[in-house]
Amino acid sequence: MAGFVFRSYVYFRHITNQVNTMKRLLVLLAVVGLLGACRSGSAPAFDPAAYKTDTARVDGHPAWIMQGNIYEVNVRQYTPEGTFQAFAKHLDRLKDMGVQTLWFMPVQPISLVDRKGALGSYYAIANYTAVNPEFGTLADWQALVDSAHAKGLKVVLDWVPNHTGADHYWLEKYPDFYERDSATGKAKFAFDWSDTRSLNYDNPVLQDSMINAMKFWLGTRIDGFRCDVAGEVPKPFWQKAITALKAVNPGIFMLAESNDAWLHEAGFDATYTWDEFSTMKRIAKAEAPASVLDSAQAKLAAYQPNALRMYFTSNHDENSWNKADYGTMPGDVHAPFAVLTQTWARSVPLIYSGQEEPFLDSISFFYKDTIGFGQFGRAAFYKQLLELRRANPALAANASYERLALGDPAQVFAYKRSSGQHEVVVVLNLSDKPVSFDWAGKPTGEPAMGEWQQALPGARASVVALAPWGYVLYAQ
Repeated sequence: MAGFVFRSYVYFRHITNQVNTMKRLLVLLAVVGLLGACRSGSAPAFDPAAYKTDTARVDGHPAWIMQGNIYEVNVRQYTPEGTFQAFAKHLDRLKDMGVQTLWFMPVQPISLVDRKGALGSYYAIANYTAVNPEFGTLADWQALVDSAHAKGLKVVLDWVPNHTGADHYWLEKYPDFYERDSATGKAKFAFDWSDTRSLNYDNPVLQDSMINAMKFWLGTRIDGFRCDVAGEVPKPFWQKAITALKAVNPGIFMLAESNDAWLHEAGFDATYTWDEFSTMKRIAKAEAPASVLDSAQAKLAAYQPNALRMYFTSNHDENSWNKADYGTMPGDVHAPFAVLTQTWARSVPLIYSGQEEPFLDSISFFYKDTIGFGQFGRAAFYKQLLELRRANPALAANASYERLALGDPAQVFAYKRSSGQHEVVVVLNLSDKPVSFDWAGKPTGEPAMGEWQQALPGARASVVALAPWGYVLYAQ
């Protein structure tokens, strides 16, 4: 670490309202005709002047996300209790590890009709503006959000706009909110999601109801949304919704679960990298050379120049449906791909619940299946990565990217990130065989390797020799 100085940046501001809560009660959601987005009395106490997510912007996005990261929280499976209060005991540990943004999978009640398994899918929502009693109460949620903010963490909530659960009260009260089979008149569902019913975005009242329901959760002082199957919801709705949400809180972060480039035009900050992850899995299985990542990087040309992409080595879908395995990048394979997600161009990196343990089994979707924490075997590794990303502007999402020609392109994937006087070189051996490379093959004008300082202690590599699945990072 000699010669490498970490700089401290404060991206977080927790604003504490000193006025008595009862004196600042404000109902955020206006009653608009038959919108029905919320039931009477369900809105939280909220003063929009009391809390605003940091509004500074860089490259068109919240400044706080540019060198930040996301940690996906599976509340049901995180602790034996599966509650907000039990999860809150992990906040200090996650903060110490370098986690910045907590993404909570849906916290609303789950439908009983056509429920899958014993507990049902988080994504079959029975009421958009209520809390799943499994997890606690609205007051428990608010306490968790406020505690996270007090520790400098951001909070993003999973949102399910494409469909509701099969017994959401809208089905009875507002039947035209749903797509219906022309022959039977019954509300439809997509794919094998038989526990859900698809929403009809041709209905403007449905659109306004959905926006109001999202505003309800802004009232709990969250910092943004991760939007499920966002590409299946029309672009005009997202343009309308994101504009309305940012009128309430201009600093929110919007993440779309989709590869579709048009979602950035609609106002989303970041999209998923499903295709890129599939490429990573092919390399991990020795089905493709490291150089195929160049094709994945080239796909960025289809996106707006400032588009952010969320890279990952696991998430709840990959873990649950692919039975862990390469849905978690297991064993020695994990490290270089984790480094890639944290350091690649335009990246906002994700860590899923349990990866720091690591918990390598698949986590059940419809049943209680508690993650076993205790060893935290990867926590130190992640802490090094997250701190390097936070402290070095060369790893900001919008820092420049330059591919480096080092070693055998079938095995070695190397690149440089730069911002001003800050530079980071990343060298990855994406193969199960050792490899040596000659730094003399560097592009003209590169400084001698001796002028660089190793950025991560303990990396399983030297300058010229990389172990199988080895990596090394250098910074100046």
